[in-house]
Amino acid sequence: MFHRIAFAAALVLTSAASGQATPLFFGGNAPGPLAMLEPDPAPAAEPTRVLIDYAGQQAPGTVIVSTAERRLYFVLPGRRAIRYAVGVGRDGFQWAGTQTITRKQEWPDWLPPSDMIRRRPDLPRFMAGGPENPLGARAMYLGGSIYRIHGSNEPDTIGQAVSSGCNRMLNQDVIDLYNRTPLGAKVVVLASGGQAATPMSVAAPTTGIGAQRPGTRPRR
Repeated sequence: MFHRIAFAAALVLTSAASGQATPLFFGGNAPGPLAMLEPDPAPAAEPTRVLIDYAGQQAPGTVIVSTAERRLYFVLPGRRAIRYAVGVGRDGFQWAGTQTITRKQEWPDWLPPSDMIRRRPDLPRFMAGGPENPLGARAMYLGGSIYRIHGSNEPDTIGQAVSSGCNRMLNQDVIDLYNRTPLGAKVVVLASGGQAATPMSVAAPTTGIGAQRPGTRPRR
């Protein structure tokens, strides 16, 4: 029965005073065939989705990606934010700047861009959406770029620097973020402190928050 998942997301409220975490369970209304989702592996010691205090200047509804931390923040009203674990671009594929979400897709198809095909001619030219698709359960497309925030069929890569510039999340987490972010939402991507990153659009402001071998899985 574990192959059919009823979407029950867990947010964790961290108390600055006690340092303890209290899980908040609630039913979700995420659209799409959630029965297609395979269960994520047993959670690690640190949750992938946490409710935190936010001391930055970004408005509620803004998405902030901290490449150095390998975390994504969704700013809430009341100086709060949800922090998610993400996988980020590997060395040479990181970028920084500000974009907006211009398209959203459930169980997206995947068409590898031409530069990825040149690096990996073994890749398929098209892959229909579904559990085996590397884009996972949801995708949010950033401006007119090739980059996305998306799910993943490789949950063990969350928290790693492995992609070709996209930011990946656990499927359950990307569904949660997808349901919170409308078209036009602002996305700020911060460069890793020790790595040069390709600039895109305008430089990212301060937030105030604390090559593959053939035959391996593609890195988006």
